[in-house]
Amino acid sequence: MKFGIEFVPNEPVLNLASYAKTAEDEGFEFVWVTDHYNNRDVFSTLSVLSMATNRIKIGAGVTNPYTRNPAVTASAIATVNDISGGRAVLGIGPGDKSTFETLGLSGDKPLSTIRECVGVYRDLFAGKNVFFDGENIKLKGAHLDFVKKSADGDKGAIPVYVGAQGPKMLEMAGAVSDGVLINASHPDDFRFAVPQIRAGADVARRNFNEIDVAAYTCFSIDADADAAKKKAAPVVAFIAAGAPDTILSRHGINPEIKKELGAEISKGNFKALNSLVSDQMIDKFSISGDSEFCEKRMRELEKTGVTQLVAGSPLGVSKEKAIKNIGKIIRIFKHSGDDM
Repeated sequence: MKFGIEFVPNEPVLNLASYAKTAEDEGFEFVWVTDHYNNRDVFSTLSVLSMATNRIKIGAGVTNPYTRNPAVTASAIATVNDISGGRAVLGIGPGDKSTFETLGLSGDKPLSTIRECVGVYRDLFAGKNVFFDGENIKLKGAHLDFVKKSADGDKGAIPVYVGAQGPKMLEMAGAVSDGVLINASHPDDFRFAVPQIRAGADVARRNFNEIDVAAYTCFSIDADADAAKKKAAPVVAFIAAGAPDTILSRHGINPEIKKELGAEISKGNFKALNSLVSDQMIDKFSISGDSEFCEKRMRELEKTGVTQLVAGSPLGVSKEKAIKNIGKIIRIFKHSGDDM
């Protein structure tokens, strides 16, 4: 199991740089930064984080091909790779519907668009002149002048992860990506997702074991389990409000709750969310509790085939304390691995 951490750039970037350095010191191997236009720019943030750290991999988790042209994204993450000494990773996904509505974007054909992007990114990272006339992506000789041509001639050095949740996107990610970022926290979701990824890898005749299956979780850890759950409740509310009915039903949650959650979110009445978010929703859509519970859930995810655990918002009552608490669990995992 590898360990990553997610930061939302909604606070000063230097704060995030300090958290990233602490995470590196605590044994985390990846730091992922979310990409939403209303927060600080993801690639500027990644550049600062790369200069504050030495070993941890630095990734966009995730950007999308609608708010940024793929060649512009490739240039941005390749710059981060240059600054960080080769530690960049790129997460690409279909994007957020509410953001597209705000910006007047369509977000059409996400499956084929993401598939095309992965190939284009790899060609650009490999230093190729890219002529591509796809269904959705059109490039006429795009090239990154500062990227040297790859020695193998066909694959760049920056790993490309796909953010996926539905069965078709999971299969496609298994066929083309270096890793899959799955926005889920419960083992049941990965018992569904991992076979889909494996099926895509099999069709593409790829080695499934070379694909990093990442659980991109809502994570909240504290010695006071109730405080940890309370901190996670607003994030869980957003997750549940945007979840497909099939996922809610999988977890025994009435899809009608989305209307109530959505109404309070649209009014900005976040205090009301605490009364709407049940213990069942906390359990299904987050890893929230004390260290003992969090370690137990992390091991359950590992058994389903998860190979990277990404601790996402809110992390805990205190970010700094949460990072150190997760670090203790990481050391337990690594020590038990050494004993095997």
